[in-house]
Amino acid sequence: MSTAAGQTALLAIDLQRAFCDGEGSMARQGRDIEPLRVAAGNADNLAKRARQAGITVIWTRMMFASDYSDGGQLAATIRPNLVKAGALRRGSGDEAFSALAHPEPRDIVIDKPRFSAWIGTSLEVVLRSGGYKRIIVCGVTTPMCVESTVRDLGQRDYETFVVEDACADFETGRHEASIAAMEFGFATIIDSALAMTLFDGAGHDRRH
Repeated sequence: MSTAAGQTALLAIDLQRAFCDGEGSMARQGRDIEPLRVAAGNADNLAKRARQAGITVIWTRMMFASDYSDGGQLAATIRPNLVKAGALRRGSGDEAFSALAHPEPRDIVIDKPRFSAWIGTSLEVVLRSGGYKRIIVCGVTTPMCVESTVRDLGQRDYETFVVEDACADFETGRHEASIAAMEFGFATIIDSALAMTLFDGAGHDRRH
């Protein structure tokens, strides 16, 4: 069944300086960010095409209070290196959008304190009030914030697609395992070319 542009959204996860830029906290820790940079470029291209088709673009940013007081167990015990590296602190610049990502004023930006974009954010209100039914997801990192969000989308009965070549992790094996898990139970896996076909089809539905 076709889904019109007004019911479709592109959700771009955490394309931030921390993950995708050379001066970000992940690169400073010695992580290989090149796959993330490729994914960020592909995701930004998807955003451009989505807007052309009249599709809403939603961006998320992961960030914490300057003292990590809202970090909970994530900051305290699960990923304490985030605190040691000063990563993703609000106002530090590390939490800003990557130079490879270009949100526009008409886009929606949602800040989040956890891996899933559902936790502690307005995402559910945005999607429900906007009448969105099909969510096309891209971003970083695949097994953490992307998969956490996709699992929540799939279990809330959204028609969920994940754009594999617009997602990435620091390690290929983790990326591939996450893609397999999402495909098994939560989403349809596609590439950028097919995503753009979906955009164009939705735009056609809207006009006719």
